[in-house]
Amino acid sequence: MKIRFVIAALTALAFSPPAHAATTVQAWGGVDNKGVDLFTLTNARGMEVKISNYGGIITSIRVPDRNGKLESVTLGFDRLEDYTSPRYAGRYGALIGRFANRIKNNTFQINGITHRVSRDAYVQGESENKPYDERVWTADTKKDGDEPQLFLGLRDRSGTMGFPGTLRVRVIYTLTRDNILRITYYASTDKETVVSLTNHAYFNMAGDTSGSVLDQILTVNADAITPGDESNTPTGEIRAVAGTAFDFHQPTPIGARIKDPDPLIVRARGYDQNYVINGKPGTLRLAARLEDPKSGRVLEEWTTQPGLQVYTANYTPPPVALSKGYVQQGAVALEAQGFPNAPNIPSFPSTRLLPGQDYRHITEYRFSVK
Repeated sequence: MKIRFVIAALTALAFSPPAHAATTVQAWGGVDNKGVDLFTLTNARGMEVKISNYGGIITSIRVPDRNGKLESVTLGFDRLEDYTSPRYAGRYGALIGRFANRIKNNTFQINGITHRVSRDAYVQGESENKPYDERVWTADTKKDGDEPQLFLGLRDRSGTMGFPGTLRVRVIYTLTRDNILRITYYASTDKETVVSLTNHAYFNMAGDTSGSVLDQILTVNADAITPGDESNTPTGEIRAVAGTAFDFHQPTPIGARIKDPDPLIVRARGYDQNYVINGKPGTLRLAARLEDPKSGRVLEEWTTQPGLQVYTANYTPPPVALSKGYVQQGAVALEAQGFPNAPNIPSFPSTRLLPGQDYRHITEYRFSVK
């Protein structure tokens, strides 16, 4: 009896949450002669989020299952070298900007001027000209209170990646007392431009190394998608999902229709579509719900953005991910963002930003247990 009591006490201690919220920081190496840090935000319920100021990368989100066991539900790595290595690809958990997702032929016009964009279009002689997921952001933290915060910022020079206008960007990560990770995006420009920011987190609610997510249950609050052409770039069509393989109005296993012969699914080798989130853009509303029946972990994603890219990790992971045990379709990305190709399609919600205007969007990842 005494032995059983001791074991039970040790088990409870292993999973007991901290007495209060905390923010810690550790040196994590360097990039471009700049120091990189890894920040850990923890709330009083024991939820833990690790974020680096390199690329704004969420390296892990640890939440409990129905038995109190903590595991990371996002794909990520323990070392900075794993993100900077040539073996890395996929931008797991990173901030994406200046414009998330596809633009047709990588070109768009503003006031009759054609702009051609590319990840490799750097400003000559300018060192701070990399895509957002490869930049070292400035960082500060809120160390008091029960909802720790990380503040990241950068100055994105006009011409970087071919985009016009110098953009000042600020992103705030907040871990609330209610197991919500809130990401708030701010931006302002000195010249008319386009902007759409998101985070490229990959979720597996059973735990990041648990294998396929095809049995996990997905619900998407959307009546339509924006189907794409041969390059999966939206054409401007808004297509209803009712009665199709893209219909996730009701909770449905991700893999239930992932082999459907629809050309959009065949071309992408699974799901890789922008959903038109129901409700008014700019208002915080439910975008998607993801549940793992075995562990009981549930994610609800709420956002002010107009679109949600649902991507089921349809290709073989890069070597650094394979070495950690990650597998094809072992996660799903739920990226709240502006519509892909919106700069070329006037009927889509606008992604234009003018001087004097403020870009502000919120995405919340709300975790619970069923």
